[in-house]
Amino acid sequence: MDSSSTKPHDASPRRRGRQATFDRNEALDIALDLFWRHGYEGVSVADLTKAIGIAAPSLYHAFGSKADLYREVLRHYGSNGMSPDEIAAAPSSQDAARLMLERGIAAVTTPGRPLGCMISSGMLMSSPENADLVAELRRLRASLREALQRRIARDVEEGLLPETTDAPSLARFFAAVLQGISVQALDGATAAELRAAAAAALRAWPAGSRTTSDAN
Repeated sequence: MDSSSTKPHDASPRRRGRQATFDRNEALDIALDLFWRHGYEGVSVADLTKAIGIAAPSLYHAFGSKADLYREVLRHYGSNGMSPDEIAAAPSSQDAARLMLERGIAAVTTPGRPLGCMISSGMLMSSPENADLVAELRRLRASLREALQRRIARDVEEGLLPETTDAPSLARFFAAVLQGISVQALDGATAAELRAAAAAALRAWPAGSRTTSDAN
C-alpha cells in the first residue's frame, strides 16, 4: 500500500514537524530520480527520507505529503520540457511539433538519467487511491496536445496549413508519437532510432503546408 495514505502520514499534525534544514532543489532532484526510476507507487516515504537524508517530519513540513512532493517533482521535471507557451510562440505548428519531439527524445535518452518520460509514461496504470495524481498527469499530457491543436488551428486560419487540416487529429497523432517515444526508449530504442522515427512522423505533416517565411 502507498505509505503516504496511512493514517499517521495523513494526519494534520504532520505539518508541525521541525523546520527542514536541507536544500530544497537538491531534495527535489533526489525525489525526481527515485520517482522517475521506480514510479510513484514504487517509492515509499522511508525511501525518500533515507535518500534525502532527513526525518519524516521534515519532509512533511517542507512538502506536505508524498503526493504533494510528487506534484512538485512533476513541476520541477516539466520545467525542462516543452511548455504550452513555447508551442504557442513557435514560428509555426510544424516547428512546434518538431521541437516537441526533439525535446522529448533528448529527455528520455540523456546518458546517466532514467529512461522514459515521467509525464508521458507516468502512472498509466495505478491503484484507485491515487486517482487524483493520475488525473493530474492526464491533464499535463492533455495540455501539450491542446496547445499544439490550438497552434495548428491558428496556422489553418493564417493560411499556413490547408483548410482541410484536422487540427484535433493531427495534434493527437503527434501526442501519440511523443508518448510512444517514451515507451520505445524504455524498450531500448536509441536516440538515433527515435530521431528517425520522429522524422518519419513529420513527413506525415499535411501536404501543401506553407512556412512563415513563405507567407511573408
